[in-house]
Amino acid sequence: MSVSLQQHASLKPFHTFGTEARAAWMAVADSVDALRSLRRDIRVRDLPWLILGGGSNVLFASDFEGLVVRMAARGVEEVDGDGDDDAWRIRVGAGEDWSALVARLLRSDRPGLENLAGIPGTAGAAPIQNIGAYGVELAERLHSVTVWDGRHDVLHELSPEECEFGYRDSVFKRDVGGSGPSEAEPAALGRVVVAVTLRLPRRWQAVAGYAELERELRVRGVTQPGPQEVFDAVLAIRGRKLPDPAILGNAGSFFKNPIVSRDVHADLLAHAPSLVSYPLAGGRYKLAAGWLIDACGLKGYTRGRVGVFEKQALVLVNRGGATGREIWELAREVQERVRERFGVWIEPEPRIIGA
Repeated sequence: MSVSLQQHASLKPFHTFGTEARAAWMAVADSVDALRSLRRDIRVRDLPWLILGGGSNVLFASDFEGLVVRMAARGVEEVDGDGDDDAWRIRVGAGEDWSALVARLLRSDRPGLENLAGIPGTAGAAPIQNIGAYGVELAERLHSVTVWDGRHDVLHELSPEECEFGYRDSVFKRDVGGSGPSEAEPAALGRVVVAVTLRLPRRWQAVAGYAELERELRVRGVTQPGPQEVFDAVLAIRGRKLPDPAILGNAGSFFKNPIVSRDVHADLLAHAPSLVSYPLAGGRYKLAAGWLIDACGLKGYTRGRVGVFEKQALVLVNRGGATGREIWELAREVQERVRERFGVWIEPEPRIIGA
């Protein structure tokens, strides 16, 4: 089969920051066969590849001098559980919209993802970042990830352990090529996510211990939430905190919550008693990056055409006509200000292309 290729393609409509950037080449792939066809195409086979889902977790600081592949593989189907009677298994094409998928499964009486409601992007991008929100991470609801190894033209089914999931991290982020955190390497495609298989427990239990979610449910008068109540509460919280990318270009939370040792946490708490943090296993603590940024006086900060969102300090916004380079320079300023005040370095969540 042949796949249509577009040269000097604008990427502006395909990522949520809405900044202008161009790809030397762009294609849409809806199957493994389409990926194979592109790999054989003499025009692009030796170029860097960048795999793009919904574009909600990427910042183009410059043009991309390679091939951008927009993944469009679709399909949602319940598959055999191989004797696992405790959960439903749902296979999802990488191009399926994540937010729509969560709502669809809930309507089909297949709950379990409601804490992850409203997260923009595609199903294929979800394991790359190990998306998480309000007490649940994708790794906890995943059976396997189907990937195409572009170097050897083979399909692999990876277990959660093989995906090496961590906090907003996975083996795919460390892969060369299209799934990496920065520019892809020439002729080194790496692994491309083509499908994910979810594992949703048949015996549903609410995960509602996250403080903000707990408060929202309490305000709504919900003491024993079901899946729909959790779903509605999560969407309400996200709607208040996060701007609509159609109005203000953004990629949601731009910074990860840093994780520090017990000693570092104690030192920070001594100097900043109102520090917001969460205890983790092994004596470590996760710090609220939004609190750190806000404590530096940066919430609502504007720098030319970009800024820190006034309702959520984790969010950087394109106020109109900004370049990706301007957003990246703002991000670096925020990182430096937090380090100067607290001695902590906050890492970006999105993939930064061309920094």
